[in-house]
Amino acid sequence: MCLTCGCASGQAAIESAPHLHTHADGTVHSHPHEGHDHSHGHSHDHSHDHSHDGAGAAARDAGALHYGAGAAGSAAPGQSQARLVQVERDILSANDAIAQRNREALAARGVFALNLVSSPGSGKTSLLVETIARLNGRLSVAVIEGDQQTSFDADRIRATGAPALQINTGKGCHLDAAMIETALQRLAPQPDSVLMIENVGNLVCPAGFDLGEAHKVVVLSITEGEDKPLKYPDMFHAASLMLLNKVDLLPHLRFDVARCIDYARRVNPDIEVMLVSATSGVGLDAWLDWIDEGARAAQRERIARESVQGPVVREGRPQLALLQP
Repeated sequence: MCLTCGCASGQAAIESAPHLHTHADGTVHSHPHEGHDHSHGHSHDHSHDHSHDGAGAAARDAGALHYGAGAAGSAAPGQSQARLVQVERDILSANDAIAQRNREALAARGVFALNLVSSPGSGKTSLLVETIARLNGRLSVAVIEGDQQTSFDADRIRATGAPALQINTGKGCHLDAAMIETALQRLAPQPDSVLMIENVGNLVCPAGFDLGEAHKVVVLSITEGEDKPLKYPDMFHAASLMLLNKVDLLPHLRFDVARCIDYARRVNPDIEVMLVSATSGVGLDAWLDWIDEGARAAQRERIARESVQGPVVREGRPQLALLQP
């Protein structure tokens, strides 16, 4: 994880809230303001040069590098396992406190939030674009995009008419809860809607950082190989759903679907699995039904909360402190 390898920086740039324009035919499109700087919340100034002695040497002699075998699940030069455990607790506890604020704010508004995670090139954005198109008229969708640089993916989302906000993490390898908190204030998703968070392409660091989402959804392309769940177990253990993407390519590749699913369920026996293709449309109906079910549950939770607590009120009108425009 990045707290030991030093692969993220201290700054991220987050767009301000996009302008929304409604045309005479009822269609909506958006475009952003300029970007803003935002603190990442933890420092990453360490070198990537690692040396591993002792147990590491024994592991090398055995032909494997088990740097995740200690109490911290990782290793860093000059740092004891106890120190790494403490550093991880400090970073993740601060992140988790903000994530819980995000979760409460989203729940109070009835927003069903998903954190889409994968390695680069899995087809997350193409799948997301097709999902938004098929949900049109069914559910309102807003998107937070995470990439190291560029707004290419957010631009693709905005072309569908859905509001999207880009977070550029610079050298950072993942989104964190503080970034999402700022993005929520600027994006202000509609009540009883769906929020899709497309995380930075990375199967390692995003696994450890709660953003306040209802579920992590891991997207695995069949072009990546069926062994990914065992190579990157933390991500598949953290996910509620695995979307096995690009299945239209199965006739052209050597990929064992049953083995991949078995590997994922060795790591996480409760993970749901869907075979999908953004190109052919295979499996998308089941995926949309899954989103619908989650969105209805979020709406029921909002209604139940309001029946007990009433809506959050500020200056005489219903409003969420964390989701103001």
